[in-house]
Amino acid sequence: MIRRPVAVVTALVLFVEAAAIACFNWFLGIVVERQSMSLGGLDPHAMSVASKAGGVVFGLYFLLCGVAALAVALRNRPAHGLGRILLLSAAVVHALLGAFAVGLVGWGAFAFMMVVFGLVVLTLMTYDRPDGPADAAPQGDRAPLAPGTT
Repeated sequence: MIRRPVAVVTALVLFVEAAAIACFNWFLGIVVERQSMSLGGLDPHAMSVASKAGGVVFGLYFLLCGVAALAVALRNRPAHGLGRILLLSAAVVHALLGAFAVGLVGWGAFAFMMVVFGLVVLTLMTYDRPDGPADAAPQGDRAPLAPGTT
């Protein structure tokens, strides 16, 4: 099946994204601190700490989302409870970030966000369907009709 490899790839992408977001925001915090930049009279140290804290928080969030996707892959069962909420929220976050990224960063960032969005949604959707065919008739108590009768 395609379910387990998709969940593993989703987890790996979310792990890489968690590290990238955390490192990028940490770097921005260092730049703000060393340049003594200020925005609207805010304290540069406060802006630096806020950038670093935001990077850590979002990094941990994407890390938890990756752990949820990895748990889905390892158990080969759909996510439940907090794991499902994390994956659903990750899908929403990537859809919104993609919408903002197209205007602020460009189409490349939009494409990346949509790929991650697609992976998360595919991870959620492939585990929601039973293994049988989607159009199979439910098994009931009634006997099949004889040929030629309706």
